[in-house]
Amino acid sequence: MSKIHSVIAAIALAGTSSAVLSQALPTTAPAPADNPTTPQKVALGKMLFHDPRLSSSGTVSCASCHNTMLGGEDNRAGSVGVEAQVGGRSAPTVWNAAFNKVQFWDGRAASLEEQAAGPVTNPIEMGMKSWNDVVSRLETIEGYQIAFKKAFGTETISKDNATKAIAAYERTLITPNSPYDKYVKGDKKALTEQQVRGMNLAVEIGCTGCHSGPAFNGPGTFQKFPINYNGYLEAQYDFKKDTGLAEVTGKKEDEHLWKVPTLRNIALTAPYFHNGKIKTLDKAVKLMAKMQLDKNLSKEEISDIVAFLDALTGEFPKQEMPTLPPTTGTTFNK
Repeated sequence: MSKIHSVIAAIALAGTSSAVLSQALPTTAPAPADNPTTPQKVALGKMLFHDPRLSSSGTVSCASCHNTMLGGEDNRAGSVGVEAQVGGRSAPTVWNAAFNKVQFWDGRAASLEEQAAGPVTNPIEMGMKSWNDVVSRLETIEGYQIAFKKAFGTETISKDNATKAIAAYERTLITPNSPYDKYVKGDKKALTEQQVRGMNLAVEIGCTGCHSGPAFNGPGTFQKFPINYNGYLEAQYDFKKDTGLAEVTGKKEDEHLWKVPTLRNIALTAPYFHNGKIKTLDKAVKLMAKMQLDKNLSKEEISDIVAFLDALTGEFPKQEMPTLPPTTGTTFNK
């Protein structure tokens, strides 16, 4: 009788998993009405994204911290900006960022366009004094005058147009057709038995309460981290040193609230958490279960969930480095 109950329970759990986890990642991202995606805009955005001349020293580009040749970030606990300064947070991946409701770990940007504007004038990241200085620099480069005209119908180079172009490029950075996507589309051989166990377990213990939807990043709500305080873990990893959303709003009730990060391609984006203190995915799974769900997982359960997370690695569209417009016969910072 107990075996029958076990089979029934397994079938019921599989049904629950199918209901909760049934959305494949879209192959295109929606664009705002004021910034429709066009090939010309994407081409310009790709150049700007990879151009270190958008930084004060000419050494740091968007791609320096968000490497599209890898997992869309830089595999560092803190990204390195101009003058070798190191930021206090681990860079989020740019892959599938188009499906985030808010951007940055603390959610301070409501769109990709708004996000694209921030790092350029951040003194630790790209270090430009103002966007006016950025525009003035780009205006001296004939190739950008031509590219902006192709993208926007005008040679006018502006912060608004530059960030729209970067955002348009970022909306093309989508990684569909992971083993998980193939599974939910009907190919039941796309996942291994271990990956299916891990998927079911992730639903059962509550991981998908926050990491839901096609990108496994939730509906755009903020979540407290950590929920269950552990003095021993805090002494090791300083999770609460950074107060998250509260650093933006100044409100005590927003302390330690964070954007729910995507789980897509998570096997490629170590180290983990906002401060990059956790170096391995199995350790991250163990700590998340303990601190967020008050669960102590066995080694086998951790291994199963990690196997499932591996199945969220998608197919990466081929990225070719753009040819940047030159400053012929002179330097950009004359």
